[in-house]
Formats: sequence, C-alpha cells, structure tokens
Amino acid sequence: MHSQDDMQPEARLARSPKAGVAVLRGGMAIEGHAPVVGLPLRFLITGMLALGLGVGLLVLRPDLLATYHYNQYVIAVTHLFTLGGITTIIMGAMYQLVPVALETPLYSQRLARWQFVLHTVGFTGMVGMFWVWNLPQVGHFASILGLGVGLFVYNLARTLRQSPRRNAVTGGIASGLGWLVLTVLAGLYLAAAKCWTFSPFAPLAQMHAHAHLGVIGFFIMMILGVSFKLVPMFALSEVRSWRRAAWAIGLVNAGLAGLFVTILVGSLWKLAFAGLLIGGLAVYGGEINAILRARKRRQLDWGLRYFVTALAGLLPVAGLGVVLAWPRLPLTALTTQLENVYGFLALIGVVTFAILGMLYKIVPFLVWYHRYSREIGRQKVPALADLYSARLQALGYWLYLAGLLATGVATAFGHAPGVRWGCALLAASLAVFALNMGKIFSHLVRPKPSPLMVPMATPGIAGASHLTLTP
Repeated sequence: MHSQDDMQPEARLARSPKAGVAVLRGGMAIEGHAPVVGLPLRFLITGMLALGLGVGLLVLRPDLLATYHYNQYVIAVTHLFTLGGITTIIMGAMYQLVPVALETPLYSQRLARWQFVLHTVGFTGMVGMFWVWNLPQVGHFASILGLGVGLFVYNLARTLRQSPRRNAVTGGIASGLGWLVLTVLAGLYLAAAKCWTFSPFAPLAQMHAHAHLGVIGFFIMMILGVSFKLVPMFALSEVRSWRRAAWAIGLVNAGLAGLFVTILVGSLWKLAFAGLLIGGLAVYGGEINAILRARKRRQLDWGLRYFVTALAGLLPVAGLGVVLAWPRLPLTALTTQLENVYGFLALIGVVTFAILGMLYKIVPFLVWYHRYSREIGRQKVPALADLYSARLQALGYWLYLAGLLATGVATAFGHAPGVRWGCALLAASLAVFALNMGKIFSHLVRPKPSPLMVPMATPGIAGASHLTLTP
C-alpha cells in the first residue's frame, strides 16, 4: 500500500481551490466531467466477454481461419469480434475518455444507457442471424444496431460541440464518428444487396470496402485520435508537434476515402490511395516516437508496451495489404489465405492488442477514482499499480505475442491444428487478462484502504515536544 505521494503520476490528484475539481497531473479535469462509473464499465465488460467468446469459437472451429473467409460462419465470428467486442469497448472508452480529455460533460448519460441496450440487442441478433444465414433478419437487427450507433454518434457529437478545444484529438474522434456512420450504412447496403437480383458492385469488393471503412475509419482512427491525449499523459510527455499530428489524421482520412471508392469499383488507383494512407500512418508513427523519446518516465509500463507493440504491428499489416492489392498477384491457395492473415492481424494483432493495453490504463483508474479519490488525506489508498499484477500483465503479453505468431503462420498455410494451438495461446492470454481485471474489479466490492499515519505530539525530556507517527 502507498500514500498518495507514492502513487503513479497520472493518478495523483490536485484540488482546484476555485471549483474543487479533481485534476489529473497531465491537465485533465475529472470531477464533474466523467460519467458515473457504471456507464462505461457495462460497455467494457460486455466487449471483453464478446472478445473471449470469439477467441473461444476459433479454438473450437479453427477451420474458420484455416479456410477461405467468404462463408457465413466467418462473417458471423468477424462481426462478433468487430461489433460485439471491439466496437463495444471503444464506445465505453469514448464515453469515459471524451468528456475527461475535452473537459466537458457527456451530453446525455441517459441516451448512452439506451444506446447500450440497442447496441447489445443489435449485435447479438446480427451474429446469430449471420450464423444461420438469415439475411432478412440480419437487416432487422442491423437496423436496431444502426439506431444505437446513431444515438452514440449524436451524443458524442453534441459533447464535442460543447468543447472549445480543436486539435488532432477532436479531429480524430470526429473523423472516427463519421466513418462509423458510413460503415453502418455500407453494411446495411450489403445486407440489402444480398436480397436483390442485381448490384452494381462485385460482392467481394463490397465486403472488402465495408471492412476497410470499419477497421481503418473507426477502429484505427479512434486509436490515433485518443492516443495523442493518452500516450503523453501516461508516458509523462507531451505532443511534440500538433501540426504533424493533424497531418497524420488528414492523410489517413484522405487515403481511406480514396481507398474505399477504388476498392469498390475495382480501380488500380487503390495502390496510390493505400500509399497515401500508409504515409499518414508513418507521420503518426513519427509523432508517437517523438512523444515517447521526450518522456519523463523512462521505463514503459506493460499497458504502454501492449499499445506500442500493437502500433508496430501496423507495419507488417500495411505491407501485406499492399501485396494483396497488387494487380498481378496470382490467385493461389496461399494468396487467398493471406487475406485471412491480413484481416486477423489487423483486428487481433493491432486493434485488439492496442485496446488491451489501453484497458490496462483506463480500467484501473476508473475503479481507483471511483473508490479511493475521496479518501486521499483521510486514509492510505492503494496506488494504481496495487490494483493489478504486473507479472500477470507480462505473462499475458508474451502469451498474446506467441498466439499471434502461431495463428498467423498456421492461417497462412491453412493448418487447422496450428490455428487451434495458436488461438489457445490467445485464449490463455485473455484468461490472464480477465484474472487481472477481476483483481481490479474486486476493489469495487471490497475496497482496501488502511489507516493514515498522522503526526502526533508527545512530551519529551525537559518538556520538549517530539513528533511521532501513529495510525
């Protein structure tokens, strides 16, 4: 146990004498801006459960990765990961981070609670109907999910509008919201087109364009935007060039817009727009590198190691994407399996890995702030690092990397037993992550403060007073 002076810097709180607002050392006001803890946690926990279920299905059905991806079961599991897992977690994180980062209250917590219900019903129904390939029902549940997404976008857009800040953080978040709307519309079009006798676009082109909108436009764009706030805060650094950060967001947006259209119509210009997008990611990587080089905390904790490793994974994923977009690439068993590897590494190797890292930063602080922030000065409170096990973090990190490598190689060669063993390693890593989350959540049920040591005067020799520490 630690006193508040021993706590990690991002958890040290100061009280504003004017407003009594709790402020993170890093400039983010908390009190009065963050929603009640139960709101983001319901999204985060639901998303974690969906991720665990998705990996479990891959262990039971390794053929989903070991064979070509265009079938109903792969589509169902993909939407379990994307809508049930990743999107749900990002929504919960945004409800917590956007008000705090922009220092403005969430527009409506009531809308967010309704959105959670619509989103959960929508993605659950979609995954189930994809599995049995009932496309009319997929469309119905997708409409429910789309209504929930509309509430989410409206809520955050109104929150962004209340903030006077305009920088790469707000730009990235606003862009991600826009791409999310387009992704949902493209998905609804895809479901409807399956019931039509004619569509002007090739089925695979529609699916690939839709997938790139969601993964790059919403998932990666949101990661880019919030990382310009979170990485400096947790690494004790600052953004080195807001202009460079803005260029990164702009180039990725421009590249994705062109890439979506060119994939959809089958144009060779997709390579040029892919290059533009990769250039934006390179600019982003340069800024993150500059932020980390200027950090005051010399050693990265495990949460940031997860996140930075995931960002490094963008390099092989981007390279593989360019290879697959090459117009003269021969159609072989290997090249078709590489499409599976591309999607797997993008979703699990980059996006999910980055999210796990950020959850190791967000969830402990959510729980710590809810349980202990008001006890500072009254009792000894745990430091953030006391809420979880760094050894479990390290174990989960290496299990995850081993699982990624094994699953990626086995998928490329269509080796189902190898896929099963690789996904078993990923499942073990997620089990370790869940155990650590359980340790954190236990503080909500059984807080662990201890009496504060305070000075007390005692009489000494010749009437002198000496200070002793007593509980």
